[in-house]
Amino acid sequence: MRDAAVGEILVQPDELARRVRELGRQITRDYEGRDLLLVGVLKGAVFFLSDLMRHIDVPCEVDFMAVASYGSSTDSSGVVRILKDLDTTLEGRHVLIVEDIVDSGLTLQYLLRNLGVRNPASMEVCALLTKPARLKVALEPRYVGFEIPNRFVVGYGLDHVERYRNLPYVAVLQTEE
Repeated sequence: MRDAAVGEILVQPDELARRVRELGRQITRDYEGRDLLLVGVLKGAVFFLSDLMRHIDVPCEVDFMAVASYGSSTDSSGVVRILKDLDTTLEGRHVLIVEDIVDSGLTLQYLLRNLGVRNPASMEVCALLTKPARLKVALEPRYVGFEIPNRFVVGYGLDHVERYRNLPYVAVLQTEE
C-alpha cells in the first residue's frame, strides 16, 4: 500500500524483524528466573509488543494501557489522559513498559510516575523508536529499537489519525509540515 502521504522509509520490515528478535533475546537474558509483566501502550505498541513477546523466553503476562497525548495533531500536546488503565496489579511485579515511540518523553514520564507509585518490584521501558532531538525530559529507556530523526512517522503500529498502522515498515509522514 503506497499513499502519497507516506514518504521516506526509515526502517524496513527486515530491520524491524531483526531488531525485535535481538531485543527479545536481551530481555530474556535480563529477566531470566523472573516472571515479567509486559505493559503495552495502546494502540501504537500492539504490533511491536506482539512480535517482541514471541521472542521473549521467560514467563510473561501482558496488560494494556491506553493514553492520549496527540489527538489529531502531529505534535504531542503534553497533556496526558488515561483512557484505559491496567487490569493487573503491579505490586511486587517486574514490569516492562512497551512503547512504540518516545518523542518528547512527556507521556512516558507521566506513565513512569503513575505506575511507579503502584510499587512494582522493578520497572523498565522498551521503546521501538526514540527521537533524541525531541526529548524534553531526562529519560533513557533500557531497551531501544531504533533512534530516528525528528520526523513524524507512521507504520508498524504508529498512526496519523488512526491511519497507516498496518504498514509493514516505519516511514515519514509527508504531510507532517
